[in-house]
Amino acid sequence: MATFKKFEEIEVWQKARLLDLDIFKLIEETKICKDFKLKDQMLGSSGSIMDNIAEGFGRGGNREFIQFLYISKGSCLELMSQSYRAFDRKYITEPNLNGLLEKLQEINNKIGSLVSYLSRSDIRGPKYKQADTKRLNSETRNN
Repeated sequence: MATFKKFEEIEVWQKARLLDLDIFKLIEETKICKDFKLKDQMLGSSGSIMDNIAEGFGRGGNREFIQFLYISKGSCLELMSQSYRAFDRKYITEPNLNGLLEKLQEINNKIGSLVSYLSRSDIRGPKYKQADTKRLNSETRNN
């Protein structure tokens, strides 16, 4: 897996962004738009998936990034549950539900893979880069 220079390069963020747009369109095209509470919850959850990936990346450290990725996973599961509610209330069809669940499961799995990668990585994040460089230079001078 490559090192990311900006959050827009992260594939799972890109997929979450497309999902957010799909949710917006689905809401506008169905009766969900009249169920204001569910509409707000679905828009909030779908936005939260991509926003927490971006915010975690912006923290500059793997530990913080992982923490925000777990929040993103939670939002993903929250949107899954809300999708079932939309189906149960007959706002969306079964094919709509299955399509959403498939996309959400893929995003959830990719977030999990990114967490695993970050957890195994020796790179701690860009905010530590300068401190690591100083430490290595100091150790080199002392030897």
